[in-house]
Amino acid sequence: MSLREQFGKDVLLTGWGHSRFGKLTDETLESLIVQVATEAIDNAGIEPGQIDEIYLGQFNSGMMPLAFPSSLALQVSEQLANVPSTRVENACASGSAAFQQGTKSLLAGTAKTVLVIGAEKMTHAGADVVGAALLGADYDMAGKASTTGFTGLFAEVAKHYEKRYGPVSDVLGTIAAKNHRNGVDNPYAQLRKDLGEEFCRTVSDKNPMVADPLRRTDCSPVSDGAAAVVLSVSPTGGATAPVRLAGFGQANDFFPGERRDPTAFAATRASWQRALGMAGVGLDDLDFAEVHDCFTIAELLMYEAMGLTEPGQGTRAIEEGWVFKDGRLPINVSGGLKAKGHPVGATGVSQHVIAAMQLTGTAGGMQLANPRRAAVQNMGGVGIANYVSVLEAV
Repeated sequence: MSLREQFGKDVLLTGWGHSRFGKLTDETLESLIVQVATEAIDNAGIEPGQIDEIYLGQFNSGMMPLAFPSSLALQVSEQLANVPSTRVENACASGSAAFQQGTKSLLAGTAKTVLVIGAEKMTHAGADVVGAALLGADYDMAGKASTTGFTGLFAEVAKHYEKRYGPVSDVLGTIAAKNHRNGVDNPYAQLRKDLGEEFCRTVSDKNPMVADPLRRTDCSPVSDGAAAVVLSVSPTGGATAPVRLAGFGQANDFFPGERRDPTAFAATRASWQRALGMAGVGLDDLDFAEVHDCFTIAELLMYEAMGLTEPGQGTRAIEEGWVFKDGRLPINVSGGLKAKGHPVGATGVSQHVIAAMQLTGTAGGMQLANPRRAAVQNMGGVGIANYVSVLEAV
C-alpha cells in the first residue's frame, strides 16, 4: 500500500530550487533562502500567494547569531505576508525533518501547498565554533573539548566495525573516490575533482589522517548552501513534471552511546523499513538512492542498514560495484555529502531536489538512464534521527 492509497491523496514535489554549495562569502542566510525559495516557486508555476505554509530546516546550534530565521522566506514576496512559517531542527537531518513536517500538513488537510526550505551558513564561523556546534548533537560529547570533533565519533564507529568485521580502510577510500568522481558532474557540488582511489586510500600531506582511520577524504566538508521544494496535493502546471512521494519513514535511536550498538544503526534500519513498507516496494524496485555519507563509514553502514547486504558484508556492495553509477543500485550519484558538501540544514532538502531532478530527466551531467523510483536517506547525529523518503516519477 502506497502513501496515496493509505491517505487517499497525493503528496507531489511540484517545484524545486538549489544553490551552489561551498564557501559562499558573498551570500547570507537570507539571500540563500530567498534564492532557492524563489526558484522553487517559479519552477512550480505558482504565485507566492498560493503557499499555505512554510517549513525551514536549519541546524545553526550557535554557528550564527541570528537564531530565529523562520520568517526570512517571506522576503521573497509581499504575497507571503502572514503565511505560517516554522523553523525545524533535528541536527543534520533538519532538512528532511522539515520535509516530513510539510508532508504531514498536506496529509492533515491543513494545507494544499507547502514550501520547504533547507539552509545553512557555516564557513564564516571558526573551526572551533563549527566543531562545538556539531558536537552539540552528541549526548556524550556535547559541551566538551575535542580535537577531532564529529570525525572522532565516526572514527570510533569505524574502529568498532573493524574490530568486529575486519579492515575497511581501502573500501572507505574507494567510497570517497566514487563520490568525488560523481561530484564532478554536479554543478552544485563544492568539490568537483576526481581524486582517484590511490589518493583517497593513502595518507599524505594533502590527505592527512583526521581521526584514525578516517582521512580528510573520508569527511564531508563544511559548507554554505540552500535548497527548496514545493509540496502540493495536485499538479501545479510547473516547468517540469511533478514527482510523487510514495512513502516515508522516521525513527529515532536512544541518545546515550552506551544504549546503542555502534555498528548496527538500528533506527536507521527502522526508518528504511517504514518508508519502503509505506511505499509497498523493496530495494530491488529502486533505481538509485541518495544517502547520508557525512563520513565514508556512514555510507558503508548504510548499505547494511538499508538491507543491500547483511551486517558486516557492506564491503561487498563497493567491491562488487553494486553502488557505482552503472551498478545495480547507484548510491550518491550527486557526489553525496562527501563531494557535494554538507550545509547541515540544507542537506535533506537537497537530497530530495537532486532525486526529483533525476526522476524528471533534468539532472544534466548527473542524469541516469530513465530512473523511475528513488530513495532519500538523511541522518542526524550518529544514527540518532533518521528519515527516509521513497520518490516516484509520475
